Amino acid sequence: MPEPSPGAPPLPVSGARLVALVCVAQVLAQIGAYAWPALLPGRVAEWGLSNSAAGWITSAFYLSYTLSVPVLVTLTDRIDAKKVYLFGVALTVTGHLLFALAADGFAGALAARLIAGVGWAGTYMTGLKLLADRVDGRLMSRAVAGHAASIGIAGAVSFLFADTVAGLLGWRAAFLIAAASAAGGWAIALLFAPWQEKRAPQENPPGLFDFGPVFRNRAAMAYSVAYCVHTWEMNALRGWGVAFLAWVAAHHGATPWLAPAAVLTATALLGVGASVAGNEAAIRLGRVRLVRLAMALSILFGAAIGFTGGLSYSLAAALLVCWGIVIWLDSASLTAGAAGNADPARRGATLAIHSMLGYGGGFVGPLAVGYALDAAGGMSTAGWAIAFGSVAAVMLAGRVAFALLRPRDLSGERHGG
Repeated sequence: MPEPSPGAPPLPVSGARLVALVCVAQVLAQIGAYAWPALLPGRVAEWGLSNSAAGWITSAFYLSYTLSVPVLVTLTDRIDAKKVYLFGVALTVTGHLLFALAADGFAGALAARLIAGVGWAGTYMTGLKLLADRVDGRLMSRAVAGHAASIGIAGAVSFLFADTVAGLLGWRAAFLIAAASAAGGWAIALLFAPWQEKRAPQENPPGLFDFGPVFRNRAAMAYSVAYCVHTWEMNALRGWGVAFLAWVAAHHGATPWLAPAAVLTATALLGVGASVAGNEAAIRLGRVRLVRLAMALSILFGAAIGFTGGLSYSLAAALLVCWGIVIWLDSASLTAGAAGNADPARRGATLAIHSMLGYGGGFVGPLAVGYALDAAGGMSTAGWAIAFGSVAAVMLAGRVAFALLRPRDLSGERHGG
């Protein structure tokens, strides 16, 4: 693809306009991110999958993400993040196309999700790094929040998008349209995001894949460890929320007043607002205080939500929405905390480790819920209570680790310790 010659100035794009463009590209690129969880109940029934097998398909996305993100995001400390971003979105397109055209059971679906996970590794944090390299420090915290909001909007809409398209045109069409949308995001990034000016060679550059200094940065690692359990919890909800509410509706033998996919969409959209509001609260009240509060509330909701399925659909749906809002509350704050406490020369490596830990948790979360359900004898009130209760236990461990690592607020924020 064409690229400006060395020394050529970047396109004249203001910081705010660049943030908006990247956010739009991210929405388009990730509109199909949760098509599989949204369509999981129908695929499980038609393909005869066990809960653990369905959990593997969900978690495969996060497994390949976790394995590839340290390489792809760390590379942005040496080369233009735009190049890596375009590569990632192209793989996202490929993964959706493979699912639409070749998935006909466990193996095909697993392969497609593995490819999409590598694409996500080259898209999510690299999009953030693209912004961090091009906007000033004053704008960066809000750029992180806006970027997280765009990802959240895409994730929220993807549930209802997939459910609606599948109802009208069939489930394969949902993945085909998601591929076309991602191709549109790729085009926006190519045409409008400026190329980075060629960097002057460093006399003694730090080792590209030397992650030791990143792990020794306790303040940044505190936020990354918290992000690990945060994403464990978030992906457990996103991966199994539709299936949980579908079971609740079937258990009570009534048509739900709001379809499970629509509930998850509403949850994620409200979560986007909670994430942005949470970041603003962190700036004013203290990031450490905000994260501790969000984690404590998450533990309470996770411990209670599974028991509500046997009571009523309305109660289960309402508490699930509340749980989602609490989960998203510190989403942007955690990533901004890690980025803001990073050594600028190692910010790409820091975000790579941050993302790897986060989506390592994201890989295990949906898988652990699937295995917990099978171990409990299948979907039942007790099964869901055990499955979601295990998520609450992980959050408790994460909150203890966060405190022990002694996190710091960012410069200019009120101390919230």
